Amino acid sequence: MTTDGDIMRRSLEMCGRTYAEQAGIRLADKPSPLYRLSVLALLLSTRIKAEIAVAASRELTEAGMTSPRRMAAATWQQRVDALGRAGYRRYDEQTATALGQGAELLHREYQGDLRQLRKRADGSANGVRERLTELPRIGPTGANIFCREVQGIWPELRPCFDRKALQGAKALGLPEDPEALGNLVAAERLPAAAAALVRAGLRPSAAAQVREAVAG
Repeated sequence: MTTDGDIMRRSLEMCGRTYAEQAGIRLADKPSPLYRLSVLALLLSTRIKAEIAVAASRELTEAGMTSPRRMAAATWQQRVDALGRAGYRRYDEQTATALGQGAELLHREYQGDLRQLRKRADGSANGVRERLTELPRIGPTGANIFCREVQGIWPELRPCFDRKALQGAKALGLPEDPEALGNLVAAERLPAAAAALVRAGLRPSAAAQVREAVAG
């Protein structure tokens, strides 16, 4: 008999690469990788293909924009050009502006360190989300993306399965409840589990392949 654990394990095997990993971000509780994750969350929250957003994150990194200081020091045109090289053209100008404004806000409010944002949230998951939405163009969607990916190292956010992840859970026949889903995997695998469910929700073919593999 197929169990929820079987489905989750197969989902992890087939779809469980986090978006941070895909973007080349070795996530750790340090200023640069956390900042790069916030940039990735912003890029992913726009109505654009995830693959393009990930490529844009890589381009910004390769251009040296790996901290709020370096992002703010880059010119608007340099940010536009990096986004354009990844094909992130529909929203490139607005996003380039938002990245510059966000970098300045992080400097002003948190000394360029998202760990300070976490500290001011005082252990509250909702507090982290609310403060993240203060960054230009992050919004609730971007805040949820950031929290999904960072929950492996910020325990107060666990379990984080947002609406997109729960849609994937439904497509796979898993419980549409964050606590129940969190009980299916080890804490350090929660970001990968959330990413796997998001992919299953976004691509019906991926959900179908997981179901076939489990049945099969």
